Amino acid sequence: MYCHKMKKSELHGIGASPGIAIGRAHVLHRRQAAGTGRSLANEAVVELEVEKYAVAVQRSLEELREIITGAEAAVAEIVEVQVEFLQDPQLEEAVLVKIREEKKTAEDAVQEAIGQWRQLFEHMEDEYLRARAADIEDIGQRILKNLGRENELIISVAEDGADDGADDGAGDIILVAPDIRPTDLIALDSKRIIGFATQIGGATSHAAIVARLRGLTAVVGCGEGLGRIRNGDRVILDGETGAVWVNPDAGILDGYEGKKAAHLETKERLKKLKNTAVMTTDGAAIQLLANIGGEEDLVKALECGATGVGLLRTELLFMQSPALPSEEEQFSFYKKILLRAAKRTVTIRTLDIGGDKTLPYLELPKEENPFLGYRAIRISLKQKDLFLTQVKAILRAGIFGPCRILLPMITNLQEVRQAKTLIGEAKAELSNRQLPFDPDIPVGVMIEVPSAALIADLLAKEVEFFSIGTNDLCQYVLAVDRMNEEIKALYDPFHPAVLRLIREVIAQGHRHGIPVGMCGEMAGDPQATLLLLGMGLEEFSMNAPSIPAIKHIILDTSLAHARAICDQKMSSL
Repeated sequence: MYCHKMKKSELHGIGASPGIAIGRAHVLHRRQAAGTGRSLANEAVVELEVEKYAVAVQRSLEELREIITGAEAAVAEIVEVQVEFLQDPQLEEAVLVKIREEKKTAEDAVQEAIGQWRQLFEHMEDEYLRARAADIEDIGQRILKNLGRENELIISVAEDGADDGADDGAGDIILVAPDIRPTDLIALDSKRIIGFATQIGGATSHAAIVARLRGLTAVVGCGEGLGRIRNGDRVILDGETGAVWVNPDAGILDGYEGKKAAHLETKERLKKLKNTAVMTTDGAAIQLLANIGGEEDLVKALECGATGVGLLRTELLFMQSPALPSEEEQFSFYKKILLRAAKRTVTIRTLDIGGDKTLPYLELPKEENPFLGYRAIRISLKQKDLFLTQVKAILRAGIFGPCRILLPMITNLQEVRQAKTLIGEAKAELSNRQLPFDPDIPVGVMIEVPSAALIADLLAKEVEFFSIGTNDLCQYVLAVDRMNEEIKALYDPFHPAVLRLIREVIAQGHRHGIPVGMCGEMAGDPQATLLLLGMGLEEFSMNAPSIPAIKHIILDTSLAHARAICDQKMSSL
């Protein structure tokens, strides 16, 4: 008889895909490949290892392309990101150097190269880019599998062999694992799987995106406590709050059954709002935009009812390229996005590199305080050819749909004026080359450092729109590194200092007749919606899954009510 069930308890993670899932746990196991530790004896053996690696990569590509062939469009685009990583010349070069120069086996070379690449992404502050570490790990393990060094993912009973109650009529399966890779989730095509919980991971991981696409409830980042769950344990996942209940009592179970029914009802109601114009009950029109990194994100955003793109992170294009992307490569990328947007405005942020985001082919100095150092617009204004190439590509793509240029990390007027001068030079060069372009693309600035917020009145005279980046603004105003676990609790976007700066930026935008948007995480926080609406925010830009819920809040309130909420909150600060 099964006697190792975990006692009733609640674990906490990150709600990565909304919903309430109630089912039986199935624990996933995977044996990780062990290093060989061998050194290659001679050149003949070295070349055999090189060939072995090439064959494994080719097999991996064939497997991924087979997945793409049978998957729906949005899922296929996720897998295509892995194909791009797998074909990246930097990965091949790193592996071959380890084989040929360091005399390592193909297995050891792949493990080390993937580990180094994964760490690069894991330490990035940008959540979207940090989540790509899981894709890198995924392709690494796929190559290792095809080198014969890793077993397939298996759904198995726990090591003690006990499985009583795993199929006692409940029927629904909740997967439990240290982590789940996106291609694992695509391959596990079971109608009984209703959700998953993982020890690590983030809400922007591709596994989380696949979960949202397929309507699975997901809670990630639950920590080591999740490892105590055994097969057959009854589990409740709350994809909104990130709560995980294990073997709950009848009262908790009944409560969540009610929440589940309510969630399904709300989900159906939100679906019907997709094509509804975003307007308050007293007639104020609001733009709900999306933060995206590429075409895949845009597809999902449009499915969620986005009215445009408030932030296109162009650095992902640069990070996936083995060298600085040419003007033609960038032009093609921006053109595809604008055509897919189908006349919806796309805000294109110029290269925001530095700090936590580096490019191996762009030599940046090592700095004591990289977040306060050589990054974003500072790099663009110093390396003018880099900036001019990007601007020319954006200007040329602008004839295929409405777009805006957004300058990151502006701290003073001089930076804006320098950037505008360079944009003028880009236009002159395109004219001389007799290439078609849009000469009237609006230029705006990110308000993400205190100095920019405090001179918003001056900046508003120089640009055509503002976009408030609350992630960095909070970090700089409060002197809190939100990636530092020791002080993470101090990171508070509702701190009076942050709220006062946001309100002042919005007010200055209005006084000078320019639109003000927000592209930080606060824009997608339902707790902040009425407050920001009451401050006069006109454009909310967020990750796609947040759009329906924010839309529902706005449709269900009046601007007058939001202003009253805002006045009450601000007067109490």
